[in-house]
Amino acid sequence: MFRNWQKFPQYLWKSFWQILRSRKRFLSFLFIVTFATTLLLHSFVPVFLVNDQAIAQTKTQIKLLVPQLNKPVIPPSPTINQPPDKRQEIRGVWLTSNDFRMFSDRKQLGEALQQLKQLNFNTIYPVVWNSGYVMYPSDVAKEAGGQPFVYRGSEGQDIVADIITQGHQNNLLVMPWYEFGFMAPQMSELAVAHPDWLTQQRNGDKTSITAAGEVAWLNPFHPEVQKFLTNLVLEAVSNYDLDGIQFDDHTSLPKTFGYDRYTLNLYRQETKKEAPADVNNPAWVRWRANKITAFMARLSKAVKQRKPNVVFSVSPNYHDFAYRQQLQDWLVWVRQGFVDELIVQVYRSNIDDFRSQVSRPEIAEVQNKISTGIAILSGLRNSNVPMSRVYSQVITARERGLGVSFFYYKSLWGYGPESASDRQKEIQYLFRSPAPRFANRS
Repeated sequence: MFRNWQKFPQYLWKSFWQILRSRKRFLSFLFIVTFATTLLLHSFVPVFLVNDQAIAQTKTQIKLLVPQLNKPVIPPSPTINQPPDKRQEIRGVWLTSNDFRMFSDRKQLGEALQQLKQLNFNTIYPVVWNSGYVMYPSDVAKEAGGQPFVYRGSEGQDIVADIITQGHQNNLLVMPWYEFGFMAPQMSELAVAHPDWLTQQRNGDKTSITAAGEVAWLNPFHPEVQKFLTNLVLEAVSNYDLDGIQFDDHTSLPKTFGYDRYTLNLYRQETKKEAPADVNNPAWVRWRANKITAFMARLSKAVKQRKPNVVFSVSPNYHDFAYRQQLQDWLVWVRQGFVDELIVQVYRSNIDDFRSQVSRPEIAEVQNKISTGIAILSGLRNSNVPMSRVYSQVITARERGLGVSFFYYKSLWGYGPESASDRQKEIQYLFRSPAPRFANRS
């Protein structure tokens, strides 16, 4: 080491000139300087000129260029044929038979759907199967002897086709609703033509009292009933540019039914036992519920084979009631993967009761998988619902990440203590930002 530090710079400068005086040493020095400068620039330039996204893209490209041995690089699938997002927000409303005057008139229908669009709704569920009859021209219903007439609009138009066309013009998904499911009035043409299709209670009664009045029940375990309903649905799926189909709490069977001759024989053949007299017997409940589940799975599969992107929607009661009272195990339906959308009916007047129902664990489970919403009662002809209740229930549902659908269109504006314009303003505030749903029609 140098003892005299003051002479060190002079020594360094002298050594530098000795290096430069030699050609070979000079070229070596120049190469070292150039190489070092390049490394420094390579280190600093990305920091100033390239953002994180570009760096990530570069890394991805490098990975694609160096695939694993013996594994070909598979390009990403095109998005054009991908199914729609399974967890889209639902802002829907049912168009019921009480709304028939509106949706059978093209002008009124157009004004109603345009209004829904302006209020940022995104889905409508028009009734197409009610009281044993369908709303569209049906060879299936005609051949079954169940419908000697065809519903037509005020201008002779196909009502269902018109609803779908105008719904799409207003950016609304249209999902025809098979409201009556396995129900049919006892004196309807269908029930009269096929008495063997009806099931019964243990005491022989073939009807029950429901919100739709006194009805009979088509036997969901009978192959001819299953074939009829399946063909009725596939007929609509094939003939219309619909976005989905929906079944509610009536695609089920009250627990007191299933004591018809066909079902009793089937139970005896499969279990080697007689059907229990107790309608709440766990094995008897499970057997019947499993049969309905199996049918719904086949129905969904048939629909998807006909038109893969059709949304298979169900709107039942809360699960414990649906299963124990109606043999409708919809949670299993979702877990088995053949349901695309769930809307749980929670028609409650008390907000605490409403909050308890929408917070049930099975709803939380389902909403992580598919589009999930809560059905809210907006009024009935003989029962007005104040907008304050509707408003608080919508807020409660949306706080939990749930969509909503209102039962039903006319009651949104026509049945309530407030004026129609005031009720519309409340809905406009609730849905002040658009939430479009996108269908992938084929």
